[in-house]
Amino acid sequence: MLLQATLNGPLTKDDHPAVPVTAEELARDAAACLAAGAHAFHIHPRDETGAERLDPKTVNGVVAAVRAAAPAPIGVSTGAWIEPDLERRISMIQGWIEPDFASVNVSEDGAAEVMTALLVADIGIEAGVWTAEDVELLEATGLAGRVMRVMIEPVEVGAAEAPGLVDAIHRELDHRGIDAPRLQHGDLDSTWVLLEDAVARGIKTRIGLEDTFYEPDGQLTAGNASLVRAARTLASSRAELR
Repeated sequence: MLLQATLNGPLTKDDHPAVPVTAEELARDAAACLAAGAHAFHIHPRDETGAERLDPKTVNGVVAAVRAAAPAPIGVSTGAWIEPDLERRISMIQGWIEPDFASVNVSEDGAAEVMTALLVADIGIEAGVWTAEDVELLEATGLAGRVMRVMIEPVEVGAAEAPGLVDAIHRELDHRGIDAPRLQHGDLDSTWVLLEDAVARGIKTRIGLEDTFYEPDGQLTAGNASLVRAARTLASSRAELR
C-alpha cells in the first residue's frame, strides 16, 4: 500500500497546533512521517508570512527543504484559491523544478490548462475527482491517459454516504476506460472509512492533518506521524484478515 502523508493543506495552527507551516516544520514532520511508514508527501508551501503560495521561489524552496529531510516523492497543490488568476497560476507552475507531482481539481476552471503546464514542466499529475460527474470532466480534458494517477476524493461527505459515492466514481472510471492508478481518500468523518475502503480495494491512499484531526478511535491526534502509524496499523490488520 502506497501511503501518502498530507501534512498541512490550507490549515493553520489555529486549526490544530501540530500543523506544520514553515519549511523547517514541514521538513521535520515529513522526516517523522517517513519513519512512521509514509511513502510520499502532499504539502501546501507557505511564504514567510504563513500564506499559501504557488510562486516558484516558495514552492521550489519548500519542496527542496522537505526532500532534504525526507527523500521521497513530494507533491503540491495547484488549488485555484491559492492563485485565482489562471494566467498567473500557469506562469508560476512553469517555473517549478522541485515538485514530483501536483494535484489538480478537475472541477476547477482551467484544469486542462494547468494539467498541460505540469506536463510541460515534467511534473506528474494527480487528477482530483470529487464526484462521478468529475470523471466526465477529466475525460473532456483529453489528458486522462497522461496523468500519474486519479485521486478519488469526495469532499465533505458523511461516513455513511462516502462508500457509495466512491463506488460510483470507480464504476465511472471503469466505464470510460480511464485506467490510471488510483488514490482514494476522504476527509472529516469519512477519512477512516474511505482509507479502509482503499485498503480493501488494494489501491493507494493518504492520511494527514489536511484530512482529519482524529485517530480511528475518535481521539484527537498528536499529529501527522501518529496518523501515519495508525493508518499502517489499520492496513496491516486488514491484510491479516484476508
